[in-house]
Amino acid sequence: MREPILTARDVTREYAPGQGCLGVSLDVWPGEVLGIVGESGSGKSTLLRLLSGQESPDSGTLQFIDRHQTVWDLCSSSESDLRYLGRTEFGIIHQNPRDGLRLRISAGGNIGERLMGVGERHYGDIRAEAEKWLAEVEIDPSRIDDRPAVFSGGMQQRLQIARNLVTHPKLVFMDEPTGGLDVSVQAKLLDTLKRLVHDLGISVVIVTHDMGVARLLADRLLVMKSGQVIESGLTDQVLDDPHAAYTQQLVASILQVN
Repeated sequence: MREPILTARDVTREYAPGQGCLGVSLDVWPGEVLGIVGESGSGKSTLLRLLSGQESPDSGTLQFIDRHQTVWDLCSSSESDLRYLGRTEFGIIHQNPRDGLRLRISAGGNIGERLMGVGERHYGDIRAEAEKWLAEVEIDPSRIDDRPAVFSGGMQQRLQIARNLVTHPKLVFMDEPTGGLDVSVQAKLLDTLKRLVHDLGISVVIVTHDMGVARLLADRLLVMKSGQVIESGLTDQVLDDPHAAYTQQLVASILQVN
């Protein structure tokens, strides 16, 4: 029987009354993309930081099963353990790619640094893999020695994706990965993400306020409001037949904009 690779039970992180993440439970299954949607301040980004070990919950449990079938209690793991998971089992793609890249080293160095974090030491192999992954995310491999500071926002985001996926992590967390990009750049980036997630068979937790992004990428959706999950289900079911009044309003607002 399959089992979830990430399990959260009654996870809470409250910054102020009614703000943060309040008693959320969820499972992430092998190879699935779980979308978390809601308006700004709904708690979705807080939940993502808790799931990825960037913050610790006030209460609740978080359990992760790595590729070696080792069970990790993320709530009691040390900082060094969480850093280990962050460079081996997890990928974290930030909304602002500058938060996930080292701007003063080359594009190839950003990818190579991740490879070195999992034990790769041969310069030629590292450079060849970096060139391969630049091509995978549709960046000209001849730009391997350029610094990401001279790249466009869309190129920086694609480089951040390459940096995270080069080591084939088991679970990738994405926080508004298309936020702030032009529509045409968003479409190209989403096509790249969808292809790579499918080809690698990785699990993904993605936070977005964009229902179009959620429909394209996510297999299941959680809808959050005021720190709580108010609706969940298969993506098409939630978006085409929302039950909660809040979800209906979210979907209706997107339809009105379009």
